[in-house]
Amino acid sequence: MSFEPIWGAPIAWYLFLAGLGGGAFVTSAFLRWRHPEAVNMRKAGHVIAPVVVMIGLVLLMVDAEAGLHNPLRFALLLHNPFSVMTWGVVFLAAFMVISLVVLVLDILKKHVPAWLEMAGVVFAVCVAMYTGALLGVCKTFPLWNNALLPILFLVSAMSAGAASVLFVAVFRHADEFNKAGVLKKFHFCLPLIEMVLVASLCFITSYNSTAGFESVMGLVAGDWALWFWLGLVLVGLVLPTALETWLLFFSSKEFEESKKAHIISAASDAGVLVGGFLLRYLVVMAALPVTFVM
Repeated sequence: MSFEPIWGAPIAWYLFLAGLGGGAFVTSAFLRWRHPEAVNMRKAGHVIAPVVVMIGLVLLMVDAEAGLHNPLRFALLLHNPFSVMTWGVVFLAAFMVISLVVLVLDILKKHVPAWLEMAGVVFAVCVAMYTGALLGVCKTFPLWNNALLPILFLVSAMSAGAASVLFVAVFRHADEFNKAGVLKKFHFCLPLIEMVLVASLCFITSYNSTAGFESVMGLVAGDWALWFWLGLVLVGLVLPTALETWLLFFSSKEFEESKKAHIISAASDAGVLVGGFLLRYLVVMAALPVTFVM
């Protein structure tokens, strides 16, 4: 008989920070392509990426009770090339190396080669999707074992990464923030896609098993309903979409570049970050296992 691992809040933080770091790196690469003049915003993304992923890895080691206690536990993960965890270690290691090299080049004011940044983007996307695939390994939890989850976590990671860069830029580099219109519009679309994916995940999971139905009911009408509707849906998805819709499509250019608009944008980005964490926290905490009657 085998038992599936039960994960809690530290793992939710790890999943969020790993995705956030990947999203921040991809945002920097996007800025290089569409807004090459936004040099400081790109550097902000390059700082955020390795720092938050490193914090997430520390939380993972603490939760796994490894690290200083038994560092070989992580090395042993590399012995099985068919394991999702093995590939996760590879993706995280490669991403950390690339993101740190890019950060050092930025600090030294050296040119970051395009091929290096593109390699970082590839591994950033892999890390973001892996965080969803990691949960899917636990096949007895219908809310986790769903093909939509890696896609949902990828979209959420890109949204959180962009929000983190924009949040820093609105206070530290307002001139670049005002000119990053393409990034803002791209970021505006992500919570909309996330809403559709969250609804789809809940719908599919609720029909695939009794445990899946009970997990979804716990989210939408049970113990986690307040966090789900007010935290994830309202603060993390609906409110940022409403605020950005107003700023991008209905406010004047003068107002959009004003201090008041910057505060509204910061509130919107903060909401996206809160929603990004709550998505992972709720998915981890609300999942119920399939029960077997002997």
